[in-house]
Amino acid sequence: MSKEIKNNIRAHGRIFEGTVIATRMQKTATVEWTMLKKLPKYERYARQRTKVHAHNPISIAAEKGDRVRIQECRPLSKTKNFIIIEKLGKNVAYIEREQHMEESKFKQKKKEEKTEEGEESESS
Repeated sequence: MSKEIKNNIRAHGRIFEGTVIATRMQKTATVEWTMLKKLPKYERYARQRTKVHAHNPISIAAEKGDRVRIQECRPLSKTKNFIIIEKLGKNVAYIEREQHMEESKFKQKKKEEKTEEGEESESS
């Protein structure tokens, strides 16, 4: 299943599905996916994460929180060996987790401000 994308980037090899966690670079997205790896010694499974940089074509334009399918291609840069071939939709769980993290940061700032105000009133 070889797909040809604009600029003659021929995709071949392994295919993965993951979530876009960052799009700070031009035409590049950081994609992450998790997998369970068995640890025979402990008779349990460990969750592993893999993060790779992938080419984000203008025609696809994946954003943070999107589920995407990526496929291996020729090296496009020092760290980029994958290309996004399909957008599968939003990863709602990832977006909710990110919002929760932002809310907790905001709550911590408020708590710190309240403690600082309390200390100032005590010293006056």
